[in-house]
Amino acid sequence: MRVELSEKRYHSIGEVAEAFGVNTSLIRFWEKEFSQIKPKKNKNGVRYFSKKDIDAVSLIYHLVKERGFTLEGAKEHLKNHPKKNDQNLDLLQKLQKIKATLEELKSNL
Repeated sequence: MRVELSEKRYHSIGEVAEAFGVNTSLIRFWEKEFSQIKPKKNKNGVRYFSKKDIDAVSLIYHLVKERGFTLEGAKEHLKNHPKKNDQNLDLLQKLQKIKATLEELKSNL
């Protein structure tokens, strides 16, 4: 996962998909499958993802793509462990920042 989104309030579906290295169709599919992803839509139906939505996508990406959960397994995990998921997401984000820092240091050597 390579999430590098700016600090804007809202991001387009293309920005979110690019940040996670997936197609926009997968993000739209996950939006239908997981109630945690609720982007705002304008009158033309253009989606705008908030930080909360991006955090949900990040957690779902981690469960499905990195840990190998099925969609049903990920839904069950999110439903049964809501507090644990928030803690895991915070830890995951911190570890990703550390990894990026270490990779940058390594490339500078």
